[in-house]
Amino acid sequence: MPRGVNDPDRPRRIASAAVEVIAESGIEGLTHRAVAERAQVPLGSTTYHFKTRDDMMAAAIIEAKRHTDAELEEWSDNLADGKDLVQELVAYLRTLVTTHWTRTVVEHELYLAALRRPPLQKLSHEWQAKLPDVLSRHTDRLTAEALSLAFDGLLLQSMILGSAPDLEDVTKVLRRITG
Repeated sequence: MPRGVNDPDRPRRIASAAVEVIAESGIEGLTHRAVAERAQVPLGSTTYHFKTRDDMMAAAIIEAKRHTDAELEEWSDNLADGKDLVQELVAYLRTLVTTHWTRTVVEHELYLAALRRPPLQKLSHEWQAKLPDVLSRHTDRLTAEALSLAFDGLLLQSMILGSAPDLEDVTKVLRRITG
């Protein structure tokens, strides 16, 4: 592994390791020591780049948001080919609650961590804003906001219940929103 100033990507590797630790142990398991071990860096590196646990959480949110934003951009670009918005949104939801279940849970843990951590609220707000922004490229702004709220609610419900929602029901709900 590169060391010190010769390792300009170290903060991002630490942030990625923080996301992985949360995937394995939840927010409660996020410690400087656990992240240092996962990132294969000295403990002092995590505390140098991220003074507090909340600083590491903020870095993890930024890292997870970076991946989510890129995925949503790609999803939106593929949707531009005249595909059915509702069907594509249902397919995306299915992917998030099946193939990317662990990632989806981690992202929501990070997103919800802001409830009791005001410094993280701005980051979570920015993260939340991406889906309606992307959807508004394919429908009007109000419909995009409603679809986003329904989508987030369905994801949260899936995590609480521990299973994917009935996709036929999801399709009906989203069709109702789109009219």
